[in-house]
Amino acid sequence: MRLSRNAATLCPHRPAAGRRAPRAFTLIELLVVIAVIALLIGILLPALGRARDAGRAVSCLTNLRTLAQGIDLYADQNNDVLPPHKPNNYSGGTSNPANQYETGNGLKFRPTWIVRAAGAMGHPAFANPSTTEDRQDYASKAYLCAATPAWTDERNAGYGYNYQFLGNAREAAGRPYNFPVRRARVQTFSDTVMAADALGTAAGFTPAQRMPYENDGTTMAAVANHAYTLDPPRLTARSDIGTGSAGSMRSAVDARHMGRVNAVFLDQHAATSTLEKLGYRLEADGRFMGMAGATSGPESDGPSNRLFSGTGVDEDPPAVR
Repeated sequence: MRLSRNAATLCPHRPAAGRRAPRAFTLIELLVVIAVIALLIGILLPALGRARDAGRAVSCLTNLRTLAQGIDLYADQNNDVLPPHKPNNYSGGTSNPANQYETGNGLKFRPTWIVRAAGAMGHPAFANPSTTEDRQDYASKAYLCAATPAWTDERNAGYGYNYQFLGNAREAAGRPYNFPVRRARVQTFSDTVMAADALGTAAGFTPAQRMPYENDGTTMAAVANHAYTLDPPRLTARSDIGTGSAGSMRSAVDARHMGRVNAVFLDQHAATSTLEKLGYRLEADGRFMGMAGATSGPESDGPSNRLFSGTGVDEDPPAVR
């Protein structure tokens, strides 16, 4: 008995009678477990990505509805007049009081439509509006698309305004192209786009030619260049275009939400849509139709301004005088 106890003491890891030693994973079993985990990750990651993109799209829709409310409040406070995309630049620049506008917390040099809507809501777009600069970065996420949070420049913004039909304050011979526009002129609020995800003048280039976003930049091919203005789907030889400067490319919507566009209408409802449903068409190379030098294809399937005109009819944009 004493020898047996010593033997047990010398071999403390020997399993007791009737018990089996635990078995380790074999290499094949370990590889199978790793393969199953990798498969699950491969299945879950796209779903998580889609959920994240869907969340961004919902946040964007909320922002657009908020801006539509601001536009309504602005019109309420300004004799039913919808805001212009941006006031005309009168002679004298920053030294001319006519170029300074109230934004809710101070004067601003030539504020954009978003700044005017924000001020009407009592949620100013800038902590310190500038009387000398017409380009500042939006300080609140409420004015930025969640899918493009770096697009903060008020000129190169994420949301474009249906300015040609709702308020184009650019002038020729002292006469605005299409301003003021009163809400009472609009016949179909639920079928008139107020604003939407915007690509800017990069819409006039093929996808391969488009360049990265530039804060404070002016490169025509850069995404979001001058995107606070949104040209309607169909342009004419007499209509305004893009930046308003000679040689400008057209602006258009941006299908940044899983291949779809968020837009808000004048009745304040916001919806996710295809660019085709909004009336836009693409050339074979990916450029938007209706730009300078481009053809619009068969008339029956060409771009249409029905959801931009305010009348529910495919009308020409107001002509540049």
